[in-house]
Amino acid sequence: MSTFSHSPVLVDAVCEALSAPLDVEGSRSSPGILLDLTCGGAGHTRALLRVLQPKTVVAFDRDASALAAARERLQDAPCDVIFVHAPFSEMHRELDAIGIQHVDAILADLGVSSHQLDTGERGFSFRSNGPLDMRMDPSRGQPLSSWLAGLTADALSRVLREFGEEPDARRIASAIVAQQPGDTAELAAVVTEAMSARQRRHLGARIHPATKTFQALRIMVNGELDELDTMLHDAPARLQVGGRLAIISFHSLEDRRVKRAFRSLCENPALPHGVPIPDQERPKAPFRIAKTFRKGRMATDEERASNPRSRSARLRVLERVEA
Repeated sequence: MSTFSHSPVLVDAVCEALSAPLDVEGSRSSPGILLDLTCGGAGHTRALLRVLQPKTVVAFDRDASALAAARERLQDAPCDVIFVHAPFSEMHRELDAIGIQHVDAILADLGVSSHQLDTGERGFSFRSNGPLDMRMDPSRGQPLSSWLAGLTADALSRVLREFGEEPDARRIASAIVAQQPGDTAELAAVVTEAMSARQRRHLGARIHPATKTFQALRIMVNGELDELDTMLHDAPARLQVGGRLAIISFHSLEDRRVKRAFRSLCENPALPHGVPIPDQERPKAPFRIAKTFRKGRMATDEERASNPRSRSARLRVLERVEA
């Protein structure tokens, strides 16, 4: 059995959000195609299979080890499952290649998996020592060590400030460039030593001083915000009328982008100034925020207690209402 471990967050809320697409008569029915853009260990997918009973699942993941675990855990799925080893920014190309134009439900969980964080050799965590890598797909791109070797203190400071919202970005960046740590333990130690005493007191014992720096570096290495922007542009266009897109974000940089993109898609088209058009003939936005998810959905107290990773998770849901 695979050793890939991951506890999916907001499973009940995701199942509620994607429970069934809305057909043209206004009733709900089982979806034909479910697209899981971040299949990971298949935790969400398996729960959705029980609730949705789709005819086909398309399971994306850029992490080959995650996809291997998903293959194992979905081998008895009661429907066709198509596995795609690719980032979700390549959704259009991959779906076209397998002949799928539109889907009924889409899920994207933007978080790092527990397996990635707990596997030291992947280099994601300051809690398990490992090489400076952080690539979600080790077969593509440069590891963190190559990035750090080529960044100036000014450039690294911008990364920490923009992607980690780190108040001590300048101090930490200068220390990293000067000391060139060789592994994640050394990197965490350099960050902790460089951080101001005031900021360490502000974080307290609950949050490790290197948390924001590691987040920023991971986002940089994997191009996560560019990936997200591409997905927010492409995924809604793949929805059938009545279909839903559900996205789980874990920090404000992601959530702001999701919220802003959804709001823009739900705005009615602008009309020429001064042209009299009856209200019933005015063009309507093709999307709306799903009614019971207007403000997003957070984990319950019970889930936060049982799965600490869910504490920062927020689920937002978009629904297609017009072609």
